[in-house]
Amino acid sequence: MSPRDERPGEVMRSLKPLTPARVALGRSGVSQSTSDVLSFGLAHAQARDAVHAALDLPALRDALGRAGRDAIEVASAAADRAAYLARPDWGRRLDPASRNRLNGAACDLLIVLGDGLSATAVQRHAPALLAALLPRVSHLAPGPLVIATQARVALADEIGECLGAKFALMLIGERPGLSSPDSLGAYLTARPRRGRNDAERNCVSNIHGAGLGYEQAAAQIAALIEAGLAAGVTGVALNAKALNPT
Repeated sequence: MSPRDERPGEVMRSLKPLTPARVALGRSGVSQSTSDVLSFGLAHAQARDAVHAALDLPALRDALGRAGRDAIEVASAAADRAAYLARPDWGRRLDPASRNRLNGAACDLLIVLGDGLSATAVQRHAPALLAALLPRVSHLAPGPLVIATQARVALADEIGECLGAKFALMLIGERPGLSSPDSLGAYLTARPRRGRNDAERNCVSNIHGAGLGYEQAAAQIAALIEAGLAAGVTGVALNAKALNPT
């Protein structure tokens, strides 16, 4: 029997093993099956927990220390999680005390770990991703490794500006979905400074156990770093250079 002859329900059931998306849900009369309702409730709770979870800073420092990297800690202008969620703009700038602590020699590559909207993602995946990435960029002059709390992506722009970085990489917890509460994103910005916008960045997303693996993500990130440093730009401008190298 050809796929065209199959009933729609059979086609959907054949897709179910291939995706974590909610397809081919069971029915009991006009209602969803109990198992699917409970699964949805669990996924929703995990997503909410991820948004409100705080980074376990001692555990993260220990994990980074075992990888041979010390880190400095900074905070955004959002004083707590409630302020962070209500005022995204506060998460994009440093609090004055953190800004005053940042100093150092100019560097090629600054790496920031930001809790973002899923501290769970950073806790679970950032150390392993760094272990895969750092050997690929060991020829670049490194800046300090920075852990940022109540952080949005653009916070790395101000941190990079303070430290004179040529390039900033922000590893940050992405907005949780109902199939991935612990997805890590990598945002890359050439010549970081306040006022950069999202069109000036590249992103490698969906890094987690059921998504993009650490080695594959590290290879993509390292390639974007090299291309961005060579071109002096990231984002739309880098994509345009790749399409029109002359």
